[in-house]
Amino acid sequence: MTKFDEAWAEEMEAKRKWLAENGMYAEEEEHSSCGVGLVVAIDGTASRQVVENGITALKAIWHRGAVDADGKTGDGAGIHVQIPVPFFYDQVRRTGHEPRGDRLIAVGQVFLPRTNFGAQETCRTIVETEVLRMGHYIYGWRHVPVDISCLGEKANATRPEIEQILIRCEKDIDEDQFERELYVIRRRIEKAVTAAGIQGMYICSLSCRSIIYKGMMLAEQVATFYPDLMDERFVSAFAIYHQRYSTNTFPQWWLAQPFRMLAHNGEINTLKGNVNWMKSHEIRMASSAFGDQAEDIKPIIQPGSSDSAALDGVFEVLVRSGRSAPMAKTMLVPEAWSKNTGEMPQAWQDMYAYCNAVMEPWDGPAALAMTDGRWVCGGLDRNGLRPMRYVVTGDGLLIAGSETGMVPVNEALVIEKGALGPGQLIAVDMKEGKLYHDTEMKDRLSSANPYSEWIEKVVDLNSLLRDVPEAAKFSGAELRRRQVAAGYTVEELEQVLAPMAEDGKEMIASMGDDTPAAVLSTKYRPLSHFFRQNFSQVTNPPIDSLREARVMSLKTRFGNLKNVLDENSSQTEILVLESPFVANAEFDVMVKQFGDQVTFIDCTFAAKADADTLRQGLERIRAEAEDAVRSGASHLVLTDEHQGAEKVAMPMILATSAVHSWLTRKGLRTFTSLNVRSSECIDPHYFAVLIGSGATTVNAYLAQDSLADRISRGLLEGSLTDAMRRYRDAIDAGLLKIMSKMGISVISSYRGGLNFEAVGLSRAMCAEYFPGLTSRISGIGLAGLQRKAEETHDKGWLGDGSIMPIGGFYKSRKSGETHAWEATSMHLLQSACDRASYEMWKQYSAKMQSAPPIHLRDLLAIKPLGKAIPLEEVESITSIRKRFVTPGMSLGALSPEAHKTLNVAMNRIGAKSDSGEGGEDPAHFLPEPNGDNPSAKIKQVASGRFGVTAEYLNACEELEIKVAQGAKPGEGGQLPGMKVTELIARLRHSTKGVTLISPPPHHDIYSIEDLAQLIYDLKQINPRAKVTVKLVASSGVGTIAAGVAKAKADVILISGHNGGTGASPATSIKYAGLPWEMGLTEAHQVLSMNNLRDRITLRTDGGLRTGRDIVMAAMMGAEEFGIGTAALIAMGCIMVRQCQS
Repeated sequence: MTKFDEAWAEEMEAKRKWLAENGMYAEEEEHSSCGVGLVVAIDGTASRQVVENGITALKAIWHRGAVDADGKTGDGAGIHVQIPVPFFYDQVRRTGHEPRGDRLIAVGQVFLPRTNFGAQETCRTIVETEVLRMGHYIYGWRHVPVDISCLGEKANATRPEIEQILIRCEKDIDEDQFERELYVIRRRIEKAVTAAGIQGMYICSLSCRSIIYKGMMLAEQVATFYPDLMDERFVSAFAIYHQRYSTNTFPQWWLAQPFRMLAHNGEINTLKGNVNWMKSHEIRMASSAFGDQAEDIKPIIQPGSSDSAALDGVFEVLVRSGRSAPMAKTMLVPEAWSKNTGEMPQAWQDMYAYCNAVMEPWDGPAALAMTDGRWVCGGLDRNGLRPMRYVVTGDGLLIAGSETGMVPVNEALVIEKGALGPGQLIAVDMKEGKLYHDTEMKDRLSSANPYSEWIEKVVDLNSLLRDVPEAAKFSGAELRRRQVAAGYTVEELEQVLAPMAEDGKEMIASMGDDTPAAVLSTKYRPLSHFFRQNFSQVTNPPIDSLREARVMSLKTRFGNLKNVLDENSSQTEILVLESPFVANAEFDVMVKQFGDQVTFIDCTFAAKADADTLRQGLERIRAEAEDAVRSGASHLVLTDEHQGAEKVAMPMILATSAVHSWLTRKGLRTFTSLNVRSSECIDPHYFAVLIGSGATTVNAYLAQDSLADRISRGLLEGSLTDAMRRYRDAIDAGLLKIMSKMGISVISSYRGGLNFEAVGLSRAMCAEYFPGLTSRISGIGLAGLQRKAEETHDKGWLGDGSIMPIGGFYKSRKSGETHAWEATSMHLLQSACDRASYEMWKQYSAKMQSAPPIHLRDLLAIKPLGKAIPLEEVESITSIRKRFVTPGMSLGALSPEAHKTLNVAMNRIGAKSDSGEGGEDPAHFLPEPNGDNPSAKIKQVASGRFGVTAEYLNACEELEIKVAQGAKPGEGGQLPGMKVTELIARLRHSTKGVTLISPPPHHDIYSIEDLAQLIYDLKQINPRAKVTVKLVASSGVGTIAAGVAKAKADVILISGHNGGTGASPATSIKYAGLPWEMGLTEAHQVLSMNNLRDRITLRTDGGLRTGRDIVMAAMMGAEEFGIGTAALIAMGCIMVRQCQS
């Protein structure tokens, strides 16, 4: 039996560090969800009742936390209350001092490393030094009484030493100024402790107004662990409380909430971009509030902070510089305003336009409880993706939080009940003694400054660019050479570019991706192909970019961004566009508007030079960009249009990120916009990677010239201006779709966030030119990229540039890109199945294994453990068959005959089939006369809930919650009306011919605790069934799997990116998600690290075709295996890839 003590804690920490360095686990990918709330006396009077109500409410949200295997260790809980001055005066007297009533008292709640006494003493010395340096008096230290009997073993093993420092203000200053000085003191202490290399020291709070009691415990344990909270003298006018549900089971006390100013239930999807932009803002960050101490508070966001801690850090600096808590929330987490112009008061719009000019929103699901000591507020994100209900009572209390009824209230005392909507706010000004509802609060905020006058300085470029006639830059032989040099193919022009210009939508494809990873391809692949889109699953929901478009925005602001701590009209001297997409003529007009504030940077390098020319070119453009900005350039244009026979175009994604990251590192990024003219850019994915790498606007000039060429040759009808309008519509819709997968609503927060994972890019190169980009599978570096750029350049400029490659990336073509499924392999598989021929199967298997490497597993060899064992000692065929599954394929995607065939076949061999989304004919629930069972053993529950009835849920052995699909993670599904037959309509309880839509998220799963609730519900309706959760391989899927295991799922399915689909945008099939090899390995490692592996059966699917694939998956941790596309081909599918039509 494991002994949870300090040695165990050290061992677990070492294990985690080893996995982070050598495995697939990354600590920054941890997720959490929570319960949150507040109780506040509207008149600001402190009372014991408020504290007790806060403790009661905290206990009521126990279900929004999780419990470790020891039954007592929680993921974290805490409470934030006012400092009860009489109580702490008594503590001062115990130090031998008499408190002075004419001086403010401050209390610091400090975690110290419990087992390292030397480090403890060093920390105390640092704290005392900084307090005295600021000129204040120290009464002394107090050991905080704790009752460790209530803690779980893991929590106790990692428990810090908890002490309080009692401070007397020695200056004639008010509370606000004292709070600022305490803030500076704390930031100085944190920097000094970091410099000393001490681990385990954390200041929960250091304030003259409030104090935080928290730790790694369950909600009901907080008041027991901290006896202070049970003292009758412990009074407060407010209580903010929080219960955490983490995907991780290794306790970290400091991650418990509340943080210093807020408690957050949710997830910041734009964290990477927000952190990067905050670094850039810091260079100009100054405030009269801090004077010459401004440098002491930087960096605002400490390295290693969680998303909630990072948000709290920025919220705190805005408040300490003079903004109120409601205004800080409005700036950081605004409501959706840019498309609500007909419904929102003009004054509000002007205020939000000002906020947009100042800084980027922190976007993602958020229920927030906040305080600055005077204001106590509750608020929601722009989409309202977390609950926040409230009650106002006759005895003057506002109670708000995640649940109704957290505090028992006599109904006779209830004056008002309600729930906050998207972007709304409710607040109490304890000084004024007044409650503000959303409308009142925003009326007050919007009238505080002349925002309507300030935003007159914003230049709307849309009015200047509207109706500009478009023209081509290059044509004829020059155009052909540039197209070939950019890597264009006939297929790309016809299948990708043309549909966007014709229909205003990107190409729809089907059947998944069976081409090699870009790093394994023998053909030229643009740098964008190495980037895999991230997406949301379980811990936060994706957004429906089609039906929730009003909360999304591509509004692009650029120019010289000013000091975020100011509050004046200078911050609105910016330019705005409705979209980052800029056509050729529009780009020329825009540059003319820039005037002498623009600098062009040539992103090419010399052809036929040495092997390090690309690196030299990148260093050149970095230096040119820095010099230009320091010389006053407010706009940079990065362009590859000067390529030619003697000049090679740099990969523009690399050039953009190199300049963006360099200017960020130098603190210059907010001084300038970064406008990119790219020949390679053609589809929404390339646009997204450029913008994610830091581009402000993008001009795909060669794509536009290619459309002009098609029009001139009669291949495209209409004018170039009309074609470009439709092309813009397609790109904009694609960008919104890519953002929505991540749950991101606004592009200003997406920009520079690198919300991707690289597969096959050198980690050293990524560290230098793409800082923050995850690249766990290293590969090609600068030398390789230079070689590829030179090869395609030579084909265009030095060879016969009139011959364009055929392509074959989307469909198998002779001399094109390699595909796993081509005519010979399909014929061999079908022949082997038709004839029941093991010899034919061996030929098929040999054909697959002799093909060029396509998947990561193709690079691996099986290492024997020793001598072969007798066959009779191997698991039996009957047992092995039980491990096979045909993944979820719905009736609608498949014909009724094909759907039934799969079910009967899998049942005959003792394996399992999955109904897919859309229900199943109840007639199949009973055996047929010949004994065949046509019912799927696995019944799927997807976001549309089509066909889900009590009968359906009970006619199975397993219930699968489909959170995401490998071919299009983060997206929903759509069955066209023409495919909705009378049978399908009946099974889905719909109407024949009516298009059926499954939204991207389950609308009852916005967090991990919501998933736990659905798992619980499904087990109630069918106690016999196992519950499976289907995830897609992604960065951090291991930590999500740990959360799913704690939510009491029985099976976790990790799908690979190359799974099949009946219809999906081509960019989703090709660029979203990761190989299952990465996701499965990470899930296995993280579940094992967290001692959860024995609770879960791991299953995987996505491109499994041979016995070798099965063995490889088993060696990586899978116990069950899904075979979809191969099963369809065995049944007769000929892979025309037209399922969507």
